[in-house]
Amino acid sequence: MSSTLKPSLLLSAFLGGIVLSSCASDINTAQVPIPMMLSDRAVPSPQGMPAPASEALANNNSTAQSVAKAQVPRVRSQLIKNAEIAVSVNSIEKTIQEVTKIVQQQQGDLLGFQDHRPKDDNSRHTASMQIRIPQNQLETTLDTLAKLGTVQRRTLTAEDVTDQLVDNEARLRNLRKQESTLLKIMERSGSVGDVLKVADQLSKVRQNIEQIDAQFKNLRNRVAYSTITLTLEENVATTPPEIPLNSQVKETWNQATHSLGELAVGLIRLSIWLAVFSPFVFLLVAANLGYNRLKKQQTPPTPRQSEPPKVS
Repeated sequence: MSSTLKPSLLLSAFLGGIVLSSCASDINTAQVPIPMMLSDRAVPSPQGMPAPASEALANNNSTAQSVAKAQVPRVRSQLIKNAEIAVSVNSIEKTIQEVTKIVQQQQGDLLGFQDHRPKDDNSRHTASMQIRIPQNQLETTLDTLAKLGTVQRRTLTAEDVTDQLVDNEARLRNLRKQESTLLKIMERSGSVGDVLKVADQLSKVRQNIEQIDAQFKNLRNRVAYSTITLTLEENVATTPPEIPLNSQVKETWNQATHSLGELAVGLIRLSIWLAVFSPFVFLLVAANLGYNRLKKQQTPPTPRQSEPPKVS
């Protein structure tokens, strides 16, 4: 009995091992990642592969490529935005205080301020301000400024610098790779002439890196922050305030005392001048008198005409 069972047991064990090995190979095949099977780097099928299998593989590759393209995120446009707004207000002084509060609330900066006060009654009081504000707060800030009065004009300009930023970033990446390569070359032993050439090339590369990096940072800063030019105009031409009567009397008294003081100072100065130049005046007067007396003495007296006899 045992002799007849041994061959059957061996045969059953052999068949069970074959079944288990085939199942294990199927499981390993199923666990291969799908992207690796569908990637473009997969080994192409031999020429002897059946047509349906090759077509299925080609379809899988095209599907994987379309899915990969669909998953690539779109680059957001990088815009430099600047705005200008003119508002008519009742009082510029009060409006300036409100604008300062708005700029602080929006985490902005005041870059410039010009106050143009009227020289006569017919001109208006105007003021202009340059404000730098985060770009994400630009629309909110413009709407808040428009509520300060009556909007006369409002403009918004935008400049797309996406290509410039991408180009500068790529150039920076390439230049930094060149810098790393040149540094590795300088670490190797070589002649002095070769080292000097590499050092000169490295200096030029670093100079280009600094220039492009400065342009890149400037563009990024202009994208992150927007500039608003705010113009304020008063609705009514300003009129000079009326001066009170006591102020007018006080001003007149001050002017009169000032004029009297100037007159007294002028007389004192005149007397000082006369005192200083009085000897010369006396000499001139004395010389004139002496000359006139001498002239009289030298001139002979004219004879008197005889009177005709009277006829009785």
